[in-house]
Amino acid sequence: MSKVEDIVDSLENKISKVLHKQEVLKQTNAKLSEELAIYQHKIIQQQEELSSWIEKYEALKIANSMLGSDENKRETKLKINTLIKDIDHCIAQLSQ
Repeated sequence: MSKVEDIVDSLENKISKVLHKQEVLKQTNAKLSEELAIYQHKIIQQQEELSSWIEKYEALKIANSMLGSDENKRETKLKINTLIKDIDHCIAQLSQ
């Protein structure tokens, strides 16, 4: 009978160890999920900041071209032409 008791004790110990490992893994998973959420939020903030800087850079390029810089004249002319077409379109719609 002691053999059966030893087997049962051994199984209880193994089950206890597995349950403990499972709990540790759950805690680790929760911690990693929180870290992931934090990093995803940081990435979103950085993407928004990057978009803002890109817009500022484009505006600065256009402003420099208008002030006489030869670097981005072609882009500035295209932008102005696009704006003129948009204004013409709006005027056409208003006159109808």
